[in-house]
Amino acid sequence: MARAALLGGLALLTACAPAGPSYKVYVSNEGSGDLTIINPDTREAIATVAIGKRARGIHADADGKLIYIALSGSPNAPPGVDESTLPPPDKSADGIGVFEVASAKFLRKVPGGSDPEQFAIGRDGVLYVSNEDAAGLSFVNPVQGNVLATVPTGKEPEGVTLTPDGKFVYVTSEDQGTVAVVDTAAKQVVKTIKVGRRPRGVAFLPNGTRAFVTNENDATVSVIDTGKLEVAQTIPIGENTKPMGMAITHDGSKLYVSTGRGNKVAVVDTASGTVNALFDAGDRPWGIALSPDEKLLYTANGRSNDVSIIDVASKTVLKKVKVGDKPWGVLVLAK
Repeated sequence: MARAALLGGLALLTACAPAGPSYKVYVSNEGSGDLTIINPDTREAIATVAIGKRARGIHADADGKLIYIALSGSPNAPPGVDESTLPPPDKSADGIGVFEVASAKFLRKVPGGSDPEQFAIGRDGVLYVSNEDAAGLSFVNPVQGNVLATVPTGKEPEGVTLTPDGKFVYVTSEDQGTVAVVDTAAKQVVKTIKVGRRPRGVAFLPNGTRAFVTNENDATVSVIDTGKLEVAQTIPIGENTKPMGMAITHDGSKLYVSTGRGNKVAVVDTASGTVNALFDAGDRPWGIALSPDEKLLYTANGRSNDVSIIDVASKTVLKKVKVGDKPWGVLVLAK
């Protein structure tokens, strides 16, 4: 009888035990070359895992079991820096890091072309990787660990995003102020679209009819009509802002834009193409992501080495969580 009561008590304790967070936040840290994991319930960093040099672009595979991180051995070269004064690149450090979610361990590094920065993942698992110093986009098979093809897309390619139907990938060129539209089946550029100065990221409406491109040096967002493959609108984000990363709501009605050295997040109404709000986020926010319920916003603040947790309704920072050196990307991954 006592044993039955004990077992019943254990079952009750198990049933009442906290289930843990429904999602976790993963942050790539460019300066320290590692990955920080944040528990959104406790709002604390729970682990830091070494990944490799200059960890930047970050995405999960389709089933959420693996996280890929772009790694580069090229020295950091901010705007205005004479690259001839920098040390030579460590090409052995270039690649795509593979992190296993279940074990929270770094597994391996696979080729990703020269100086990978950002990438997208196709439905077939192919990675589309921007190679910053090679002016191209690499098609990468992460399972076989090889580069299938490389397509020229313009100097200093950065932002890489697939159209919702997966038929095209849009790639920004910081140097040329353009977006290359690449046919994923034909592996070739079908159109190059002029946007603003130093374009960074690309985000699509869920139905794929519009693409939004952040133009850092113009403080604007270009809106591309994906049917006509031309700029339909240019949205001013605000004086002294540097539009960088983007997060769009599930219904596509709101676009959140991090503004880098502007230290704020802008809220864009996608229907009207107007900025509805501009609020403080952190010290040079770049990577940005919404929680699954879209009540919280996370920004990677590169200068203060922390991540802001922002309440979307009140537009206030609830907490800043210390992470690694120069946090770059943010990934929210549901269990």
